[in-house]
Amino acid sequence: MGRRSEPRKDVQVPVRIFGTDKTGAVFSQKAITINVSRNGVELAGVQSELALDEIIGLSYGNNRVHFRVKWVGAPGTPKAGRVGMLNISAGKPLWDFPLDASCPDPYQPGETERRKHPRYRCQLSAEIHVHNGPSFWGNLADLSLGGCYVEMPIPLETGAKLKMALWFGQERAWAEGEVAHRTPGFGVGIRFTQIADADRNRIGAYLDSLAPLLRKSSIGAALRVPH
Repeated sequence: MGRRSEPRKDVQVPVRIFGTDKTGAVFSQKAITINVSRNGVELAGVQSELALDEIIGLSYGNNRVHFRVKWVGAPGTPKAGRVGMLNISAGKPLWDFPLDASCPDPYQPGETERRKHPRYRCQLSAEIHVHNGPSFWGNLADLSLGGCYVEMPIPLETGAKLKMALWFGQERAWAEGEVAHRTPGFGVGIRFTQIADADRNRIGAYLDSLAPLLRKSSIGAALRVPH
């Protein structure tokens, strides 16, 4: 339970991280890797205060990819200044050196990595209608029963209210939501605020198809949570 899906390789290379910190301020700074995998990285020397689940840009050489913050080292501990992140750009690696193939390793996450609804990387189209604003299409980078991340070069403002349709082939599920966080140049994280039961069931069925090992009871319990 909670195990990494890939082995980590101890390697120290310089990177640049950029985005918005937990106060909403834009930052850009240098950091160094402690260990990496094909889709994950642990960084050291991170001075900015980052929020869990925030989307942060990483650049290494000529490559630039966005990652989701999975855990943050607590101040005053050996992990202070360290951050664990997961690549959310499916099929777009950051590193230019060889890494081992995917297999489990024995890492167990800390308390700060737990989340109410697990997120899964995906590639879906989303139809977005901003309340009293524009309508447009976007691409989903990840999805959960509680929200999603939509890639767009000019992100919406934090707190913007919207209605969106998630397209699963020829079917779609509607959800009301609001922008929870934004990353200039990358996109926005959206928190679902209201979903009809039929649409929630459709999203749950899709997530279940992405995670065949996820217990049916966990999905069923989440579907019954009132909104």
